[in-house]
Amino acid sequence: MVYDFRMARSRAFLATVFALAVLPPAHLPAQGIAPAPPLGWNSWDAYGLTIDEAGFRANATVLAQLREFGWEYAVIDEGWYMQDPFSDKLETRKYVWDLNGILIPAANRFPSSAAGAGFKPLADWVHAKGLKFGIHIVRGIPRQVVKDNLPIAGSNFHAADAADLTSPCPWDDGNWGIKDNAAGQAYYDSMIALYAKWGLDFLKVDCISDHPYRVSEIRQIAEAIRKSGRPIVLSLSPGPTQLEHADEVAKYAQMWRITNDHWDAWKFERHTPDGYPMGIAGEFDVIAQWAPHAGPGHWPDADMLPEGWIGPHPGMGEARQSRLTPDEQRTEFTLWAIARSPLILGGNLTKLDDFTRSLMTNEAILGANQHTDASSPITKLPAGFEGVRVWVADSGLDCGMPYIAFFNLAESPSTLHFRWDQFPVLCQGWAKTTIKRKVINLWDGTKTDSRKPMDLSLPPHGSAIFRLD
Repeated sequence: MVYDFRMARSRAFLATVFALAVLPPAHLPAQGIAPAPPLGWNSWDAYGLTIDEAGFRANATVLAQLREFGWEYAVIDEGWYMQDPFSDKLETRKYVWDLNGILIPAANRFPSSAAGAGFKPLADWVHAKGLKFGIHIVRGIPRQVVKDNLPIAGSNFHAADAADLTSPCPWDDGNWGIKDNAAGQAYYDSMIALYAKWGLDFLKVDCISDHPYRVSEIRQIAEAIRKSGRPIVLSLSPGPTQLEHADEVAKYAQMWRITNDHWDAWKFERHTPDGYPMGIAGEFDVIAQWAPHAGPGHWPDADMLPEGWIGPHPGMGEARQSRLTPDEQRTEFTLWAIARSPLILGGNLTKLDDFTRSLMTNEAILGANQHTDASSPITKLPAGFEGVRVWVADSGLDCGMPYIAFFNLAESPSTLHFRWDQFPVLCQGWAKTTIKRKVINLWDGTKTDSRKPMDLSLPPHGSAIFRLD
């Protein structure tokens, strides 16, 4: 276990140390995995289905240079088992699986996986850099595997015993669903056992948390992870996961998507009824609804951050520099941080620009994400705050280091006039202690006295975040 000084003050971290010390991995409680929101990089936004080993290694190398700031998960998204991810037909994409019908890397794209090595050599390389390794799957079992009725490893079952032909993924034609029976559990057990042997640390499972919501398969995968004995973060996708399932998904997974796919715009005028694609403006209300359900081992996920260079083959649209303005990028990053969403960058790290790097290396703002024990929006605001949202978070330890962020959702600038003791916050007695504090602007480092009235100017779609020391 690697001890990170940035997490040492967190009660969640201490609880995790205790859990790891006294419990064997197969019985690791949910709060022992992902005690703080995961930080990392995912290939989807920049590469879509097309990421290969060279591209992944190049991005992971840059991510490793940011490891000191907490960035650690390097995740290969959908398509790693396709020999031709550019094809628009299932039969010519040429999925690759082993003799037991478990998807394995396409060796023409991931050459280190040849000769049956799977992702183990690549995972070992990732771990040697101090990072953690993740992959994406679509729930279920490949349709051709079912047609060929391949045997399920470690059991007397075959693929046809496990396949649920009534529950395909409506937007992916590669798999059938999995039945809620012993054969289905055996298939997921064999899959996760293999991936755990590779050294998997993070598993993103798609077409499972909404349209449709497949709680039986969520439960089966979580059970397979438990049996594997390896502490693997389970991330559920896509959204929007329905709020009525909050307790259930938190029981089985460490992350679950709360919106449909989030992309680089303030607002998309044309989107599906369930919010695809989702812009920044639409995230505020959804994130607020899910705030009470965030905590060690279970993190509502507002999706990846489409910042920096989105290319060469984005999961949506043409290759481009993120269409978000610098103010919008700060707002997006600040909202995700103070709301304690996982922070998973989607841009191409090999073309990491100075501005995006400045976001990823701002330890003060990352602290709001990693070291607070509670966060929520303020619903009752002073006069003059029309079009503005305010969010607070704190450590819960004797009112230690409260954070407060302001967001201007309007299309015009906004100037706010207030006193710091006007805001109710999460820890008791905060307002009474403001007379003893300095207020630090976490974007520029300037300090003011908490006893002085504040005039805060925010540009359209802009934000500011402060910490009280």
